[in-house]
Amino acid sequence: MSAKSVSRRSFLKAGCIGVAAVGVTACGGAGLVAALRPDPPPVDFPSFSYGDQTGDKVLIAYGSATGSTVDIAAAIGKTLGERGFSVDVHPVKEKPSVDGYQAVLVGSAVQGGNWLPEAVDFVRSNQSDLNRLPVALFSVHFFFRGNSVNSQKMRLAYLDKVRPLVPQAATVFFAGRFDQRTTAVGLPHWLARLTPTMDYRDWNKIHAWAQTIFA
Repeated sequence: MSAKSVSRRSFLKAGCIGVAAVGVTACGGAGLVAALRPDPPPVDFPSFSYGDQTGDKVLIAYGSATGSTVDIAAAIGKTLGERGFSVDVHPVKEKPSVDGYQAVLVGSAVQGGNWLPEAVDFVRSNQSDLNRLPVALFSVHFFFRGNSVNSQKMRLAYLDKVRPLVPQAATVFFAGRFDQRTTAVGLPHWLARLTPTMDYRDWNKIHAWAQTIFA
């Protein structure tokens, strides 16, 4: 059993279930109201276009489970568009073609210590083309956000299924958001409803990275 899985399980049990218990017992009516509130609406996975259509074309293909990665992909696309690129942002579930693009970014949320399967499949199915283009990979995660040796090692492990496919790709890690949708993946929905939103996305870091990639 990896330290990663232990940490995730410990967090969910000690944190989220603890929050639920405190919310219902200590917070009284407020906790009960939170437990009874409706589930959030389904996550939308839209496409976007940015920039001057005469500029070099960049594809951003993203995999998202709860919506956090959607916002990051859009923010990167907007910044690249402001730099003069012609940017298309598409969910990997649509299996966008890489034909006609001069560079490709692929990003994924991290669940269970790995990229989402559909994001890995996108890289694998386009491996030959991606290895002929400038490519960058961005991972969106909630755990192991620190600068310790262990945190850095665990973050690198998120790419174990992807890095061998595109070894020349630039890589970056962005902290994500933890909320009701995230905990609903592994907990009953009535417990997930008590989870507070913890958003660690650093928009300055995201913007700064998008200002330098493909310089």
